[in-house]
Amino acid sequence: MISKAAVGIAAGIAGSIFIGYCFYFDQKRRGDPDFKKKLRERRRARKQAQKAGTKIPDLKDHEAMQRFFFQEVQLGEEMLAGGDLDGGVEHLANAVTVCGQPNQLLQVLQQTLPPQVFHLLLQRLPSVGQKIGSQTAMAEEDVE
Repeated sequence: MISKAAVGIAAGIAGSIFIGYCFYFDQKRRGDPDFKKKLRERRRARKQAQKAGTKIPDLKDHEAMQRFFFQEVQLGEEMLAGGDLDGGVEHLANAVTVCGQPNQLLQVLQQTLPPQVFHLLLQRLPSVGQKIGSQTAMAEEDVE
């Protein structure tokens, strides 16, 4: 029979080894000469992807449009909760634009969003609609 003390000591040693392993590889990762360069490139790529905007899926693919709609609503809610009003309104406007029943969605958003955010959303809708329309037109030209 193994005593509780022996199990505790073994767990302590295993935990110490694991933490040492983590420290070793963290130092090795940070000591890599390309680490900071790769980190900057990743951050720059992420920032450019956010600036480039979202790509609208094929309007004929109902499942892809539904996924896009839910993704945009979720991103909009997360950004609004995080304090990024412009980004959140942009994603919600994308969702309203591709929604099959935009009037009902706007009614729900009017009840749930603060008035100033809802007015921002209403102001942003025409420009987002034009942007999505131009993206779909460009996609149709590429197909032909």
